[in-house]
Amino acid sequence: MIVLVMGVAGVGKTTIGEALARSLGWRFIDADDYHPPQSVAKMKGGIPLEDADRWPWLSRLNRELRHLEHAVLACSALKESYRQCLAQGIPEFTVVYLYGSGELLRSRLESRSHRFMPAALLESQFAALEPPAGAIAVDVAADPSSCVAAIMGRLKQQ
Repeated sequence: MIVLVMGVAGVGKTTIGEALARSLGWRFIDADDYHPPQSVAKMKGGIPLEDADRWPWLSRLNRELRHLEHAVLACSALKESYRQCLAQGIPEFTVVYLYGSGELLRSRLESRSHRFMPAALLESQFAALEPPAGAIAVDVAADPSSCVAAIMGRLKQQ
């Protein structure tokens, strides 16, 4: 099974995804590590990525995931079409949707240092977001360990 941990910047995809992967004993993959240099440069400059920037990145991630039996992927995957691309050819693919208030996420982004994702891009992420239907939805106002416990509980029910 592949578990996609998705949401806008600041929801804790990496923090929660890493903890979830540890709890499951699975590999953790951070989609940010797969962005090509030109996309990183755009984001560092405060320029939102376009679909043309994302398709090769999503396809590369899908190719990586197809070779794995179990993994947790942290990826924004804001649109349904992006999630479909990631899941293509993977028999067991579960989506975990992390969400929180704009105020909470903005404060998190302003207080952290990310290698290329400035707080200024949060609004563009909310604008692009298509909340997933049928996902395990978790409000990140709770602490990360509570979020992981909630996800683990839902995964066991599946």
